[in-house]
Amino acid sequence: MDKAKRKAIIAGNWKMNKTATEAAKLVDELIPAVKDASCEVVICTPYTDLVTAVEKTKGTNIHVGAENVHFEKSGAFTGEISADMLVDLGVEYVIVGHSERRQYFAETDQTVNKRALAALNAGLKVIICVGESLQQREEGVTEELVRMQTKIALRDVTAEQMANVVIAYEPIWAIGTGKTATADQAEEVCAQIRKVIGEVYGEAVAEAVTVQYGGSMNAKNCEELLSKKDVDGGLIGGASLKAPDFAVIVNAASNG
Repeated sequence: MDKAKRKAIIAGNWKMNKTATEAAKLVDELIPAVKDASCEVVICTPYTDLVTAVEKTKGTNIHVGAENVHFEKSGAFTGEISADMLVDLGVEYVIVGHSERRQYFAETDQTVNKRALAALNAGLKVIICVGESLQQREEGVTEELVRMQTKIALRDVTAEQMANVVIAYEPIWAIGTGKTATADQAEEVCAQIRKVIGEVYGEAVAEAVTVQYGGSMNAKNCEELLSKKDVDGGLIGGASLKAPDFAVIVNAASNG
């Protein structure tokens, strides 16, 4: 498979960080730092920062995403945000199925699928997160688990809609822990994800889909990780909150 045929995407996941005022300052720092990127640059911010982020990035090469979305269009779901609400703001991307949503807020493979479908049907691009815990890796079930998560998340997603799907492999044991999968471990699982997509949708779709690595990628390890043939970008946590570090990762993806 030819990596050159795929779009490299570096997406920052700000998590629950940055007020709208702080977000404005960070975006101002990011704009000149990533303006020459040949990869796609995305910042996924808290809901309260989205209006600021969309306004600030107009006319730049930075795309804006949300960190989650509800699967219903509207209704009695206090505290939730629908896909149409995001689209109306000018948001382009949304993350679904992040391990922290699964771990702390009881999201399941089935609700991840519902969120993905709602987002895609509204015209959003979706970053679907999959990955195993340390115990699951030690038990040797990484491949089976990631295959299952990927298949369930993509249930009823059409081959055409796959053009707007990104899969992010994020080993839970490497998120916010300082631990990182080796480049070979990341490549192995990203390749397995692509293989599953090929089994479901055919090789052409699998070859075109962007598969990111999302476990503590930073300015120091990004070049090696991004050099792997099935690692097409990164879902960046802590390093996305520092413009110089994020720019290093974007530059590595642009030159990869």
